[in-house]
Amino acid sequence: MGITSALVLFAVIWSMTFLIALPIRVKTQGDLGEIVPGTHAGAPEVHNLRKKAWITTWISLVLWAIISAIIIFEVITVRDLDWFNRGSPAAPASETGG
Repeated sequence: MGITSALVLFAVIWSMTFLIALPIRVKTQGDLGEIVPGTHAGAPEVHNLRKKAWITTWISLVLWAIISAIIIFEVITVRDLDWFNRGSPAAPASETGG
């Protein structure tokens, strides 16, 4: 796995983890009873984004390390996920007449 692949994998894991963490423990304006005129009652009042970003980063690092190790040490390969044998190796050129 190259450096670009590793960075993209981390970015995808971080983004997915952050989207999961966003709604956790959010206090909305409706929950606190202090609705600002012109805003929705579900608008967040206390969202703790900095804390969630740090937690997301640490969780993502752990997940990235595990997934990267699986990819690097080939614990699971593309062949393991090929249930319909569509990725079978091509026949040698001598057998196909080419």
